[in-house]
Amino acid sequence: MSIKKMFIENFCPIDANEISFTRQQGSDFAKQVADDFNPLHNIDAKRFCVPGDLLFSIVIAKSGLHKKMTFDFSGMVSDNVSLTFPEHIDDSFAIKDDKDKTCLSVSVSDEKTNNPSLINALTKAYVDFSGHTFPDILVKLMSENNVMINPARPMVMYQSMSIDLHTLAAESVSLKLAKTSLTIDSKRGDAWLEFDLLSNGEVIGHGKKHMLLSGLRSYEQESVDAMVNQYHQTKADYQG
Repeated sequence: MSIKKMFIENFCPIDANEISFTRQQGSDFAKQVADDFNPLHNIDAKRFCVPGDLLFSIVIAKSGLHKKMTFDFSGMVSDNVSLTFPEHIDDSFAIKDDKDKTCLSVSVSDEKTNNPSLINALTKAYVDFSGHTFPDILVKLMSENNVMINPARPMVMYQSMSIDLHTLAAESVSLKLAKTSLTIDSKRGDAWLEFDLLSNGEVIGHGKKHMLLSGLRSYEQESVDAMVNQYHQTKADYQG
């Protein structure tokens, strides 16, 4: 079916092999689709970063959805950087910028579909889940492990994501958090968020998101509350 039916085209053109993003496009995707108000995605951010979920969305819109897919992020993508996206992925593909630096590596296997209904549904379900990682999931995880990120420079980096579908014969998709874990090594932490993919109440697959937390220190409720309040204030200002 035509790629033109993909909702992702509202945020960037996907008919070209080389795609770049304006700050407006990246910020709109983060706020309007992912409900993600990470300051790195603000138009005026000093270290602006295109949302990793936008790159994921383009990959499956252009290349198709495989039953098994792994996405490994290896660098931040700024605005107006041209990335090469493939029309097909047979086994693996490295998405590189115009300086030949790899930003995202994709591995795929098993059956594939280009069904826009399933791809749109899966994209929206995953991106909505992923965009709410902070504060909805990470604050609880940090509290349970008595650590927190640096309030003055909160760094949470998207490392990888994988999905494993049992079937591609679905039209609707919802996502449910299944398990979380945080492994701490000095001031660094590896957070793993595992989730189930469902269609009409039946589990049709599983997935896992991996993030790196840096600058860890002892948990302080007052500092965490301030970070969360700032996050919500940014969201309220945008929506107001």
